[in-house]
Amino acid sequence: MVSTEKLKQVIAAQADIARMGYDLGGVINLVAERTLDLAGADGAVIELAEGDQMVYRAAAGIAARSLGMRISRLGSLSGLCVEQGKALLCDDSETDPRVDREACRRVGLRSMLVLPLLHDGHTVGVLKAMSSQVNGFSDAHAELLGLLVDAVAAAMFHATRHAASDLFHMATHDPLTNLPNRALFADRLKAAIANAHRLDMAVGALMVDLDDLKPVNDEHGHAAGDAMLVEVATRFAGCARGSDTVARYGGDEFAVLLSPLQSSDSLDRAIARFQASLALPYHYRGTQLPLRASIGGAVALAEAGDANDLLELADQRMYQAKRARKQPVP
Repeated sequence: MVSTEKLKQVIAAQADIARMGYDLGGVINLVAERTLDLAGADGAVIELAEGDQMVYRAAAGIAARSLGMRISRLGSLSGLCVEQGKALLCDDSETDPRVDREACRRVGLRSMLVLPLLHDGHTVGVLKAMSSQVNGFSDAHAELLGLLVDAVAAAMFHATRHAASDLFHMATHDPLTNLPNRALFADRLKAAIANAHRLDMAVGALMVDLDDLKPVNDEHGHAAGDAMLVEVATRFAGCARGSDTVARYGGDEFAVLLSPLQSSDSLDRAIARFQASLALPYHYRGTQLPLRASIGGAVALAEAGDANDLLELADQRMYQAKRARKQPVP
């Protein structure tokens, strides 16, 4: 029996989803996060079916570090859910023959509940709730999360009905800047690092934080802030190479995948190039506004062999650069 309190949480989530409009990437991220509380889950993911693979396009809890992970549809509970179009429950991943046991171990789950995401009459993905313990979920959890899945399906329908874009693009791109979002960036970064291991090449990552977005929002309004984000996205995309990926990572943060890096000093050159793209004056409705950012970078495989470690190191250096910019000149 679903409690009144849980139903209120679902209704609140449905209202938040409706307010997000066409931001499908934001919707699936919100649903993954809300699944943790609703189902008492240790982790949650939204996986989209892409060819013969299932791809983690939103992830929360113990699965957060696995954003962008790919598993085979064949031999996985997610793939079976897509095939059958119905909710599936796994009480113990170590004994259930339907699961990808190695993928379960990598994430740290022991039991899971998988529900189909329907769009245009087809199952296009799944919502997966994860527990690190056996027997983590019941039919009552399936009933509750089914209400959330229905809200995601409605968001998918309305987004693709009213926007000239396909479902995959809308789930993997930022609706404001049209840049790849965090999920697609994670996917491409993991693939680039896998290639780096195989081909013995260097890959770089930049983390970028805008220094002036909040003051612009406060003084000139959020329309000005949105215009600034679009301007930065345009400038960064213009100075990136064809093999690079510029993404809106979230809020006032951008990320850049540099693949490959040609020489040991090319990371510094890349940072200088992106900083230079912000140097030209920027005007919004006749007013010149500041366009500054703090940028930090790191190199795989020289400094980190894992995508998460690489981004953490780049992020640390970005904040070091931000602190250095704020220090008064002696």
